[in-house]
Amino acid sequence: MQNVLAGLGVKLSTLSHQEARQTYNRIGSLQDSQCFYEDRATALVLLHGNFASAVSVFEFGCGTGRFARRLFEDYLPNTARYRGVDVSPKMVQLAETHLASYSSRAEVILTEGGPPVDESAEFYDRFVSNYVFDLLSHEDIRAVLREAHRMLSPGGLLCLSGLSSGFGLTSRIVAAVVGWIQAHRPSLVGGCRPVDLLPFIQDSEWQLQHHSKVVAFGVPSEVLVAKRC
Repeated sequence: MQNVLAGLGVKLSTLSHQEARQTYNRIGSLQDSQCFYEDRATALVLLHGNFASAVSVFEFGCGTGRFARRLFEDYLPNTARYRGVDVSPKMVQLAETHLASYSSRAEVILTEGGPPVDESAEFYDRFVSNYVFDLLSHEDIRAVLREAHRMLSPGGLLCLSGLSSGFGLTSRIVAAVVGWIQAHRPSLVGGCRPVDLLPFIQDSEWQLQHHSKVVAFGVPSEVLVAKRC
């Protein structure tokens, strides 16, 4: 994908944490309008994340709390706890509202947007992030993955989804267009661009459990679930 975008004269860049906060404060509940393509990928996260056995879930970039509410409604045991973080005060507010019925077990925290370095080591058994890594620089992706590995207990699962380079002509064209828009008018795509996640997963640290690419309405996404070694 980087080669395709470079061929179009696109310079890869990402939003700063402050820019991301401003963007998602403005987007607000409209973020959930992206479910028309996101749901196909997050359904696979739910399928392969084995949340029925989860004890403690951490979500990096919880957004409106829509995914977390699905976890509580349909997947998590009634003893499981959840902690979500987000850079946007508006998203934190929306997530708290969506999770109000589960407030005794769910916590949503506003952060500065960086890797979750203050979280306890080996405390969680699920680390989830949906459509967030496609906002991050490659350096930040690696940093967040280091923290995810530190935060997960041995055998815990890393569960990711996000925009990808796609497969087949149509989805590759869509991915290239999204990348071009992100480079020139990032607010139109929420700062997101296609990122392939698999190359960031180190065999010495993670055991791959599931990897796939899916296309919904021409938009390509990647799903990855890996076990912490």
